[in-house]
Amino acid sequence: MIEGFVALYIFMLAAFTGYEVISKVPVILHTPLMSGSNFIHGIVLVGAMVALGHAHTGLEQLVGFVGVLLAAGNVVGGFIVTERMLDMFKASGKGGK
Repeated sequence: MIEGFVALYIFMLAAFTGYEVISKVPVILHTPLMSGSNFIHGIVLVGAMVALGHAHTGLEQLVGFVGVLLAAGNVVGGFIVTERMLDMFKASGKGGK
């Protein structure tokens, strides 16, 4: 029972820390930081999968599944943003050289 409270405490602490860190980043820096932090999203996804693998109760499995789902969305979103950012630096082909 105590292990569940510790896991919940760590989850709440991670959520609060993540919110505080991201909220302090200026809007203009979000896109460049997304490309540099795709590896962090991958680590979060692996951590969520490990947590899901160690889940024992239905509630733990549900929270783990939601964690994996959100982390996977983060990874995909990071790569989409990076691709769009890199497309801005390609030659447009309109009246180009």
